[in-house]
Amino acid sequence: MKESVNHNIDLKIKGYRPGHVFLPSDFKELGTSTAIRKALSRFVESGQVERMGQGIYVIPKNDKIFGKILPSMEELAEALAKKEHVKIKPSGQYALNKVGLSTQVPMKLIFLTTGNSKRIQIGKNAIIFKSTTAKKLSMKGEITSLLFLGLEELDLQNISSIQMDRIMELLKQERPENLRYNLRLAPSKVSDFVAKYFLNPAL
Repeated sequence: MKESVNHNIDLKIKGYRPGHVFLPSDFKELGTSTAIRKALSRFVESGQVERMGQGIYVIPKNDKIFGKILPSMEELAEALAKKEHVKIKPSGQYALNKVGLSTQVPMKLIFLTTGNSKRIQIGKNAIIFKSTTAKKLSMKGEITSLLFLGLEELDLQNISSIQMDRIMELLKQERPENLRYNLRLAPSKVSDFVAKYFLNPAL
């Protein structure tokens, strides 16, 4: 029976493309949880599979020059969200870094999610999912949706001139309809700040 579980999991894994992320639960129909974990451990030892974190595996890509290539933290988070059929959005320092308001590359990538809160340790780094409402993640586009989530983390009374210039640049890049829509969903702290300094500077 054990050999049959190994064989069937091996066949399924061989059908995955390099870079594919998978979980032990993807093989539930093939055996018990214990048998699946043991089979995956064997495939990790053989180098066929890479363990990214507890219960998270990937088929590594192999490059002629760079050798083994594994998914980035962001790619891993997006793959997990897709598997669990939930929405995610970068938050906090990670959102600020993505929109160019911070040069700090965080060791912890924080995502708001419509799923359950959880922390996934990947070596010295971590992916943190924080559960939130669907409304919080319903902003449109990739510019002000990230900007507004990032601004929630800042002391808006102490924004540098460089950051102010970058915010203006981002607002000019946004589609007007997205800006109007996202402002309605943003916390009053953020919407008031944007309206006062960028939309109605005379106030």
